[in-house]
Amino acid sequence: MKKVIIIGSGFSALSSACYLAKAGFQVSVFEKNSTVGGRARQLVKDGFTFDIGPSWYWMPDIFEKFFADFGKSTSDYYQLDKLDPAYKIFFSDDVITIGDCMDKICEEFERIEKGSSKDLRAFIHKAQENYNIAINKIVLKPGISPLELVTKDTVLRVDQFFKTISQEVRKKFKNPKLVSTLEFPVLFLGAKPSKTPSFYSFMNFADFGLGTWHPKGGMYQIILAMESLAKELGVILSTNSPVDKIEVSDHRVTGIISGGKKFTADIVISGADYHHSETLLDKKYRQYSESYWHKKTYAPSSLLFYVGFDKKLDNIEHHNLFFDTDFELHAEEIYDHPKWPSQPLFYANFPSKTDSSMAPEGKEAGFFLIPIAPGLEDTQSLRDQYFDIIIDRFEKRTQQKVQNHILFRESFCVNDFVEQYNSFKGNAYGMANTLSQTAFLRPNLKSSKVENLYFTGQLTVPGPGVPPSLISGKLVSGLAIKKHLKNEIHI
Repeated sequence: MKKVIIIGSGFSALSSACYLAKAGFQVSVFEKNSTVGGRARQLVKDGFTFDIGPSWYWMPDIFEKFFADFGKSTSDYYQLDKLDPAYKIFFSDDVITIGDCMDKICEEFERIEKGSSKDLRAFIHKAQENYNIAINKIVLKPGISPLELVTKDTVLRVDQFFKTISQEVRKKFKNPKLVSTLEFPVLFLGAKPSKTPSFYSFMNFADFGLGTWHPKGGMYQIILAMESLAKELGVILSTNSPVDKIEVSDHRVTGIISGGKKFTADIVISGADYHHSETLLDKKYRQYSESYWHKKTYAPSSLLFYVGFDKKLDNIEHHNLFFDTDFELHAEEIYDHPKWPSQPLFYANFPSKTDSSMAPEGKEAGFFLIPIAPGLEDTQSLRDQYFDIIIDRFEKRTQQKVQNHILFRESFCVNDFVEQYNSFKGNAYGMANTLSQTAFLRPNLKSSKVENLYFTGQLTVPGPGVPPSLISGKLVSGLAIKKHLKNEIHI
């Protein structure tokens, strides 16, 4: 039985571990932190529960497909609820509420701009076609050859790879609030709407067409489900086990060193940060130079706050976006002229609004996120300054006083991303999905210099986000299975 070592235990790592164990490999996972989950961890404090990392559950079909590959369903592990409303967007002079179905969303668009619902339905119909092509065809390609992108469907839509989301949206919608609402989902892909191919409008279908969901107990329930499945399949999981080196002999991987001990393997897959993973190799075995990594466009980092409130809050939903300042300016301060934002947009998540298990009775769990450029200076005084900025705006927009109801506040920023996840420049979401960083143009799943060494996660194929990470794990395991098992097993 061939031995596989997987570095890290985030979504992509656990996904690949499950597929490889199912195919008959002996799989061991090494995680540097004290719990599995990679960036998807949990903070539990004084009866409050916070997802430290991802907090949006989109594309429920991808999660179902993953568990179905093992004869399971999400409902075997966690309860999933569709949120209504999905989220609120706070502007300086209005609030847009995104409901749980197209009829409600169209009604809201009509309220803002008469006649816009017809264009919206056409836009989402096209986005749904793109979603079906992207999810059922393109993202299932391992990014080895440019020819993977050449299919009948993509040839017919080739113009959508050279136009941008921004152009597509602004052609149909004039109201700046509706433009911002439709441009928001591609921020999950980690790039400006003006730099993201319009084909990625499939994210708008993920949003309006498939809806926003919540696993009871938080996103960490998915990690617990995957951990349970992995163990059931025979995967050995080791926490508090940072990997110090990937061992190579004669251009072939032979194992890893962790805690001063050597662990042998026929195959090594790293689900850790790609740049960091390559630093675990001797220089001659690294595929990409430091200048390569520095030239790439990264998805934002984040300044995050986890706040316990001693009362229930008013005028908010589970998910809330605060777009009451200049969307374009903040995007420029992330991507074009990286600096701490002058007037930050921010996101506020109150899971206890719909899930009573996330906070003690009569209290509220609040998670605040400011997207920022990766690699910025990160000090406690800057964190404090920005918390004051957003909490003042939060009070104004939601018409309530909350500062004197804070029981505690924890923060997480660039330094923590670097220290806890070995994240390049402290990025939070990996590498942006711009045209020059799509599919085969992203860092490879398979090392070109070391035999039997693979990589998975949001810096490689297909890209940032939780569903793409699940798919990344499936793709990388597929490559390993195809190469190492004589009779190819289809997964």
